[in-house]
This record gives sequence, C-alpha cells and structure tokens, in this order.
Amino acid sequence: MSGFFKSSIGRKVAMALSAFFLMFFLLQHFAINLLSVFSGDLFNEVSHFMGTNWLIQFVMQPILIFGVVFHFVMGFILELKNKKAQGVAYAKNNGAANSTWMSRNMIYSGIAILAFIILHFIDFWFPEINHKYIAFLPEDPTRYFPELVEKFHSPARVAAYVVAFVFLALHLLHGFTSAFQSMGATAGRKKTLQNIGKAYSIIIPLGFIIIALFHHLNHH
Repeated sequence: MSGFFKSSIGRKVAMALSAFFLMFFLLQHFAINLLSVFSGDLFNEVSHFMGTNWLIQFVMQPILIFGVVFHFVMGFILELKNKKAQGVAYAKNNGAANSTWMSRNMIYSGIAILAFIILHFIDFWFPEINHKYIAFLPEDPTRYFPELVEKFHSPARVAAYVVAFVFLALHLLHGFTSAFQSMGATAGRKKTLQNIGKAYSIIIPLGFIIIALFHHLNHH
C-alpha cells in the first residue's frame, strides 16, 4: 500500500477517489441547503435527522473530515512533486503552452477553498460540537433554520461565501475532468465527461451562492 502512494499514478488515483467522494458530499450538502429556500420546517426536519443520527455523526462525519484532510494533503504533495518535475523538464516543456491557467494554479484555488472550509467550520461545525458534546444544551429540532439565516445577515460573510464558491467553481472545472482522467476514462468519453463536469462545476457553486444571497436579501 505504501508503494501505491509513492507512485505517481497511485497518488493521482487516490486524489481522484477523494475528489469523487467530496463531490458526492457537496451534492448532498447542496440538496439539503436548497430545502431552506423552499421550507424552513423541512430544512429543520432533515437537519435534525442529520445532526442526531449516530451513523452520520460518528461514522460518516469522521470519514468526511478525513476525506477533506486527505484530499488537501495529497493535493499539496502532488503540487510539490509536479514543481520538482517541472524544474527538471523546464527546458523541454512550456507549461503555459501545454496546460490551462486553472490546471497550473489548482494549489491557489485549493488554498482559498481550504480557508473557506475553516470559516465554515467556525460558523457551523464548531457551534454544533459545542451545543451537543461540550455544553450539552437541550436539542431543539426547530433551531437549524434560524441559525442558518442568522449566519447570512452579515454582508462580509456573504461576500466571503460568494468568493469562495467562485474559487470552488474554478477548482472543479479542472478537477472534475482531471479526476476521471486519473481513473482511466477513455478518450471517447472525454467530451461527455467535460460537459458533465462543466455543468456540475457551475450549477452547484452557483446554487450555493444563490442560497446565501436569498437568505441575506430576504431575512436581513
């Protein structure tokens, strides 16, 4: 197994698998957040289930956190390896001519997204942990929607969310296709996968932006 991660192909496959896992989670997270636009009661009901179900809290949540950490650590390792390889082959290869701006700057969009995840944890995850496992406050199934809306009162926080999801869209536009290529997708499927990737990479981040703006404008 250690040999797998030491190989270039192994690292790229591991990166791709963690990317697929996080993209699936992002889709599920978006679906739940979208409920808050249509029904606060339904959002409360689903959030209460997610927040109190032991399988989600003690199995899926730790796996998700591991997936996030693994993806970013593997991303930094791949970036360092690529920089080293480019240094050796610089005379033969013009990176700007052979790759897109986004593919050469995934590390920067990744750092921006990581900063947003930290903000998101401070906004939502840390208060949840404190509520349930530190302060041991009584559970109120109706608290989730008001807590969500309160977070989007601040224009600065909403602006940070918008910028973060723009970076996420840029990151996904390259990362989606790259992940499938790492898993050995055939050239014949490349165009289809690129179209699916573009749709996902634009619709999901744009959807999160719309949700943030909706609550800011309607509950300010």
